[in-house]
Amino acid sequence: MSNVESLVSEWLPLPDVAEILNVPITKVHGLLDERALVALRVGERKIRSIPALFLQDGHVLDSLKGTVAVLGDAGYSDEELIVWLFTPDESLRGRPVDALREGRKTEIRRRAQSLAW
Repeated sequence: MSNVESLVSEWLPLPDVAEILNVPITKVHGLLDERALVALRVGERKIRSIPALFLQDGHVLDSLKGTVAVLGDAGYSDEELIVWLFTPDESLRGRPVDALREGRKTEIRRRAQSLAW
């Protein structure tokens, strides 16, 4: 199991994402193309999946797209940005993904922007 797979406790295959969001699978592919979501191939069968915490209350986490864009601009690959989002940070009292879910996107984006320098 890779580092990223061990950091993320729950992965959702794309068909499950479509079901949770109540949209066709093509819409999920569109969200991936728009970088509103990020998926990796995980597990024994290498199925494209997203971290379950990228969804909240039946929707894509609001602050995810902008944060993904900032991390991408900093040169992070999809795997690296998921690792960054799910790695505990003492100064945040948790993980960046948890801070995003709590609505603390400004703080997280500022940190993400500083990674580019």
